[in-house]
Amino acid sequence: MRHASLPLWPLALACALLPVIATHVAWWLSLGDGHIPFCIPYLEGCTSISRAARHGLGNHVFRAVMLPTAMLQILLWLGAWLWLRQAHPRPGTGGSLPLLGLAAGVFLILYGTFLGTEGDVYRLLRRYGVIVYFAATYIAQLVLQRALRGLPPHPSRGAMLAVCLAMLGLGLVSTAVSALVGDEGLKDRWENVLEWNLGVLLTAWFCLLAWRWRSAGLRLFLYGREG
Repeated sequence: MRHASLPLWPLALACALLPVIATHVAWWLSLGDGHIPFCIPYLEGCTSISRAARHGLGNHVFRAVMLPTAMLQILLWLGAWLWLRQAHPRPGTGGSLPLLGLAAGVFLILYGTFLGTEGDVYRLLRRYGVIVYFAATYIAQLVLQRALRGLPPHPSRGAMLAVCLAMLGLGLVSTAVSALVGDEGLKDRWENVLEWNLGVLLTAWFCLLAWRWRSAGLRLFLYGREG
């Protein structure tokens, strides 16, 4: 019997960086083709992530990257669960992570598949795809965040908690904007700004998880028979 091993931290880093690359390449291509106006979307909110990746070559690039990324995120949450099974003193901790990861991945695939299509049904599928993806991912982050209290301390834990709280703050601001801002154009810009910055926080959280896994030296062992 022989075995090889792979470090797990590049999986978390890929889950952080691939969406960033796909989103910004799609934004740049759509901007060059005249599909969206120029602005700094993180500050001005002139376009949403979906609108930036909805047209032309940018749409194809975005979907080509995001659909495999969904599978990688499913594997990430499975890996997080296996990590807790091995490292956490309480059996069963984080048992919901594989299911939450599967839900997040499936709905991200749903969102990516129908991005760029027309029609009310497709619009509804895209909307619920992205909502369920963010909700399932955030709940999974909270589950893992709670489980970290039973593991040896690491500087990433406090930073990950701060990111989770910041994401909650953006969600509350988004709810307030929807309820209080009457001007549809202004409301749309505010929601776009919040969406882009939520993406930054999501990226930061996965990067911090990659740091934690790299520090722990986590590896996936692959077994096989001797030839």
